Amino acid sequence: MQSECGFGFMDEFSLVSVVHTCACLGELELLRRVHGVGIVIGLEFGVVVCNALVDAYGKCGDPDGAFLVFSRMREKDIVSWTSMVVGYARASRLEDACLIFHQMPIKNTVSWTALIAGFAQNGQGSEALGLFEQMMKESIVPSAYTYVTVLSACANLTLIERGKQVHGYITRSINSNTINNLFLLNSLIDMYCKCGDMASAIRLFETSKVKDVITWNAILTGFAQNGHGHESLSVFKRMLKAKVMVNHVTFLGVLSACSHGGLLGEALAIFYSMEREFGVIPRSDHYAALIDLLGRKNRLKEALELILTASKGSDHVGIWGALLAACKVHGNLGLAEKAAKALFELEPKNSGRYVMLSNIYAAAGKWDDASQVRELMTQRGLWKNAALSWIDIRNIRHEFFAKDKCHYQTEQIHKMLHMLVNHMTDFGAEDGHSNQCARDVPLSYPFQAILKLAPDNQQFYQASDRL
Repeated sequence: MQSECGFGFMDEFSLVSVVHTCACLGELELLRRVHGVGIVIGLEFGVVVCNALVDAYGKCGDPDGAFLVFSRMREKDIVSWTSMVVGYARASRLEDACLIFHQMPIKNTVSWTALIAGFAQNGQGSEALGLFEQMMKESIVPSAYTYVTVLSACANLTLIERGKQVHGYITRSINSNTINNLFLLNSLIDMYCKCGDMASAIRLFETSKVKDVITWNAILTGFAQNGHGHESLSVFKRMLKAKVMVNHVTFLGVLSACSHGGLLGEALAIFYSMEREFGVIPRSDHYAALIDLLGRKNRLKEALELILTASKGSDHVGIWGALLAACKVHGNLGLAEKAAKALFELEPKNSGRYVMLSNIYAAAGKWDDASQVRELMTQRGLWKNAALSWIDIRNIRHEFFAKDKCHYQTEQIHKMLHMLVNHMTDFGAEDGHSNQCARDVPLSYPFQAILKLAPDNQQFYQASDRL
């Protein structure tokens, strides 16, 4: 059926085209109007049209609208079901996504990958990896996107052994150790870099016959993240020699490398060459990296001047956050107050900024000021987020929060902690200092010590700990 309306001549094919455009632009209200017009003029809502609508509502952030269309479909195919899973996952409604997934009469690689990606993208990497294992057990062949999603989860959880397993799956699936798919190659390099295995990342990078700017950026940033500033600079120089089109990510990586390596001269030269030589306008993240480096060098006045001259940068939290952190290190109260004031206006609900200023006051012996900041937090309904540490054993994550008593080995962990405190006291540590250490130490540390004493430790011990 076809008709003329306010949108011009429209039939089912043109409706699908307009709906797809709405999805790409995220235009929910326009999508609803187009949908309504289709109903009013009596267009036929078959599987193709309904699938387009379900997909579009999901992409526009309205999974309920998607489900309304989905539930009224007389006939559904695997695209209908998968679009619904993706729509719920995109909206972080993972329970609903799982419910639809388990109701699917037929599941394929796309539907499995959609659910895995939903969990991975919503910070539930462990669940994503569990789904991937289940997918493999059911002999569903992963796609390149499946592998990329799972590698991202491994990287975010720093699960190097899991990442190596996925790497093994990939090489077996392509029957080659050489990976020419840039999508997969870049994800593998990123995973190895984030897990701290630079040797494997370098091996992949150097043996690859094809590279793009993302490949170069991945290895450059990997060196930066792992504290190899000079190596990161070397990669940057190789990029220029190879005439790779550098971008914002490239400069952020190399400036971060300079910051961690204390390479101020190199950082300044690179920063001021960005726009002049490469046409890349510095963004707030680039300013923040340079300010962090100036802060490390205790050149706080220059850091403040850089903030004030930053183009549209003085309203970015990263810039002021870098300055506040530097003020904490060097005990500069005046600038700390200025930075904190800016941050309180930019992100009034971030409790960490208040805690940092309070600690700066406390370190300077200004207890009344520290108390006032804490009182301000109370007035604004803020509290300090609980610290978290974790350790991975046999691919099982053990998490510990502040004042945590839920772990099955809590009693042994605290006994080990008190034993370590007693040893510190025996070796001359003051009681106050050793007790403070007992309060501040992540509980994963004594748990790690317990595991090292286990008789079969050599067979299973592998740990990663971050705060």
